[in-house]
Amino acid sequence: MSNKVFNYFEKLSSIPRGSGNTKSVSDYCVEFAKEHNLEFYQDDMNNVIIWKDASKGRENEEPVIIQGHLDMVAEKTNDSNHDFEKDGLELVYEGDYIYAKDTTLGGDDGIAIAYALAILDDDTLSHPPIEAVFTTDEEIGLLGAAKLDMNKLKGTRLLNIDSEEEGIILVSCAGGMTSESNIPFEAENVEGIKISLVLTGLKGGHSGVEIGKERGNAVILMGRILSEVKNEVGINVINIKGGLKDNAIPRECKCELVCSDYKKLVECVEKINNILKNEYISSDKDINLILTEEDEYTGKAMSSDSLNKVCMYLSAVPNGIQNMSMDIEGLVETSLNLGIFNADYNGLKASFSVRSSVASRKIELGRKIKLITEYLGGNYNMYGEYPSWQYKKESPLRDLMIDIYKKMYDKELVVEAIHAGLECGYFVMGKPELDVVSFGPNIFNIHTTEEKMSISSVNRTYDYLIEILKEM
Repeated sequence: MSNKVFNYFEKLSSIPRGSGNTKSVSDYCVEFAKEHNLEFYQDDMNNVIIWKDASKGRENEEPVIIQGHLDMVAEKTNDSNHDFEKDGLELVYEGDYIYAKDTTLGGDDGIAIAYALAILDDDTLSHPPIEAVFTTDEEIGLLGAAKLDMNKLKGTRLLNIDSEEEGIILVSCAGGMTSESNIPFEAENVEGIKISLVLTGLKGGHSGVEIGKERGNAVILMGRILSEVKNEVGINVINIKGGLKDNAIPRECKCELVCSDYKKLVECVEKINNILKNEYISSDKDINLILTEEDEYTGKAMSSDSLNKVCMYLSAVPNGIQNMSMDIEGLVETSLNLGIFNADYNGLKASFSVRSSVASRKIELGRKIKLITEYLGGNYNMYGEYPSWQYKKESPLRDLMIDIYKKMYDKELVVEAIHAGLECGYFVMGKPELDVVSFGPNIFNIHTTEEKMSISSVNRTYDYLIEILKEM
């Protein structure tokens, strides 16, 4: 066991460091630098940079950046009395695993900080000049990295230690933004039996990692359903609600409507339900349309023109995979997900998570949503933008890491990209010349109270990191 690494991980775990509460752990890193006579920098976001000179004989080499984030996702079991504002974690070692009693472990990304501190504290290692960068509030929007002064850094190679599968390195990530449509509607007065139409049973999933699984989007499908129904049966729609987060594929969508011919509506819905069950038998086998009669309703509903706008919007707006990478087989390059949708007689509001590893394609998707929104008389808004980390065909750092891994473990290193955001995007945006690779040890069930980290994997990955520093 690499005692220094685990000693530092234990110390970090004793300091509350949930996202938004990083001042204490940031100050701890500053005190570490002072105690070891190392130059340091701390900014208003609690980001910390610590510099260490090269080992003897390597003073003239290019610096290397070792980077991770200080904050962790703070979750606990329902019966836990843990206070993340003041309590440290209660670590448990069991077999090959380390976990925290009744809380998240914070291996994501405390292990990166522990690795870096162990290296900074070891004068026996061979390494180029080191710039250890500890960012904050990664888990709530990459906030620290977004504000870090990149001019403080001289290195052209970046080792981001924020991945959770040993033997896999990441070499690209998507950038993203939130796109929002708001379209005003007109109302009309209606009366009749209120009917609930619910599309349910879809699997959903993360709109980045699982967008390539072609799972149905309940909101988009509800637009298709209503287009069919309104053409066969006379209906008035009161409201439509679907999705909870823009970065999650909606699993359910509910529509409340009024219909004059319930029997015909049942027949129409049954026909559509059978079609959907056939189309989604592989990706969403439990998909189901449920129709329920409710109480008498007298009040407002969308005008027929407004309902037409809903159907047109949901039929025309792009959703799902838009482009696949031509460099990395199987990687989704560009996608978007309509994750939150609310519409009633006052208007429509839709929120998308837009992702791409090519910045121009992300912007182009926003333009398409804007055109459709404005054509239907609405307003478009974009916010929460973060940069991509585009794949580089030539990467000496990647090639070196592949060679070292093969020599150390006699197996091939897996090279992947992720269709989600990483801090690497901000570093490359600030320093385009950077050669970047992300990697890490095996950590399971991150962001949950079942999070655990493999001790043997932590040790192997540390040995691998030390060898990279030696050979680069």
